[in-house]
Amino acid sequence: MAKVPHARLQALARFAMTARVTAIHRLGEPRKQATLAAFVHLLEASAHDDTLDLFDGLMTEMFAGAVKAGQKARLRTIKDLDAAADRLRQACTALMDSALPDVDVRTAAFKIVPRLEIENAMEQVERLIRPPDDIYYQELQASYRRVRHFFPRFLRTITFAGSPAGQSVIDALTSLKEIENGGQPPSAKPPMDVVTPRWLRYVTRADGTVDRRAYTFCVLERLRVALSRRDVFVSPSVRYADPRLGLLQGAAWEAARPMICRSLGHPAEAQEAVSLFREQLDQTYRTVAANFPHNPAVRIESCNGKDRLVLSPLDKLDEPPSLSALRAAIAARLPRVDLPDLLLEIAERTHFAKAFTHVSEGTAQVKGLTLSLCAVLLAEACNIGIEPLVRPDIPALHRTRLDWINQNYIRHETLTEGNALLVAAQNGIPLVHSWGGGDVASADGMRFVVPVRTVHASPNPKYFGRHRGVTYYNLMSDQGTGLNAMIVPGTLRDSLVLLSVLLEQQTELQPTQIMTDTGAYTDVIFGLFRLLGYRFSPRLADIGDTRLWRIDPNADYGVLNNLARHRLHSDLIVDHWDDMLRLAGSLKLGAVQAHGIMRTLQVGDRPTKLAQAIAE
Repeated sequence: MAKVPHARLQALARFAMTARVTAIHRLGEPRKQATLAAFVHLLEASAHDDTLDLFDGLMTEMFAGAVKAGQKARLRTIKDLDAAADRLRQACTALMDSALPDVDVRTAAFKIVPRLEIENAMEQVERLIRPPDDIYYQELQASYRRVRHFFPRFLRTITFAGSPAGQSVIDALTSLKEIENGGQPPSAKPPMDVVTPRWLRYVTRADGTVDRRAYTFCVLERLRVALSRRDVFVSPSVRYADPRLGLLQGAAWEAARPMICRSLGHPAEAQEAVSLFREQLDQTYRTVAANFPHNPAVRIESCNGKDRLVLSPLDKLDEPPSLSALRAAIAARLPRVDLPDLLLEIAERTHFAKAFTHVSEGTAQVKGLTLSLCAVLLAEACNIGIEPLVRPDIPALHRTRLDWINQNYIRHETLTEGNALLVAAQNGIPLVHSWGGGDVASADGMRFVVPVRTVHASPNPKYFGRHRGVTYYNLMSDQGTGLNAMIVPGTLRDSLVLLSVLLEQQTELQPTQIMTDTGAYTDVIFGLFRLLGYRFSPRLADIGDTRLWRIDPNADYGVLNNLARHRLHSDLIVDHWDDMLRLAGSLKLGAVQAHGIMRTLQVGDRPTKLAQAIAE
């Protein structure tokens, strides 16, 4: 299966899932076997993905529940903690009395608070206080029976693999699996590399033995983190596969390298690239410093001994009467039409219905296909179902026809191709080019609560309250057309999605400048956009706290000298230049998925050297 293109596997499997059994039976023997093999392969991948989604949701709920229970218990004991702390405070007054000789401090303290009361207060404080990074293990233990219901079978069913960063988790899972299968006694000491400092005091008992329950919970937490960062992955899978699969390497990379360098506009030699970066950065600083006195909207203020860049907000512009009159005149000329009529007219003008082909890849079309397609698209877009659009007196709007269209024609690739036709049609209108040339695009996400139970939605109290939700992340051109969109569970950080939405869009517009809000900003995103030939233009919420970097520590940039006080480590760029080019080329050619790569690069507290080099 590894040598078969993923798109072809999906096409075969999709036909197997939607076609009747008799249609599959009529296929030739080689095609039949390939179709069923592809179906089983993708079904196994889908099962792995759904299982790991459920695992992530269960672990999130379990650990969040323990934190909530621990915080409630802490609120119930806060009075006891206050009383014990107050007794210790009274005893400490003797310690702070400078008039008392050192030898009399204990006597004075015991006179204020008896020794037994101090001991009781110390025991009370020790019992009630929690460390800053407490994991609420006492409350977590109540969920151990739930873990035992699924964990042994989970270990037997799914085979995990990992990168070097995830090897400690793999070793721990292997050890637990051997214990479950009787390969080693439960008393055997498992690998301890997976145990983090905050788990160590729970996992290791006073006699040096390992608490198996605590160890299991530690491994579960580390596994959830490793899966989200793709340090651990499974195969076959779509969402949890090894993100490095498909990276150009060996002879394939050596052959593609000159073409990649030319297309991205980067030199092949690392030193030459760093020299180019140094020259461009130096020239940009000097240009900004020269123009700084002539720009009244920007100034530098000193705060706590440090200079901060301050931008004046834009003033609101009043609408001129001519604009109001123009808007009213246009509104008066627009005809009032129903949404179905508008959709049918656009279908007639753009012929976007041609993009919707049967899942079997057949070319024959039924009569009234466009009418049926528009009806199903309208039902899906408005979330009303097909019932309001069923018309028994119109064959193209029979319920069976609409169900058949929805099952066989509406899928991701046909929607993508249909959208590309709409974007091309609008780009062909001369007036549209007065709005923009398609070189600029804006990306942002919209949050939606999902009222039904599904593994594809995640919790986030800030946006969804007590419910779960999804984020619709959309890329829109300066011509007003939607180029691409992704649905992501919960409120996944925008920077993890941005590159996927941009690189996987398939319209004729190729934007080179991308605008986002602060949520999509990271140094790694800046670096990847530079490598890929895009201009990243985030609208930062507080640019005054942004750090500015330089390569030459002795360069004089005038008023910007104190702002640009952080120095870049260009040696990292030199050491990893070939790997960065290989990654950029693989992304540009579509050999790897940007979503998975971003998860491996944006690892927060422990960035890889490659991620650090890209950020530099």
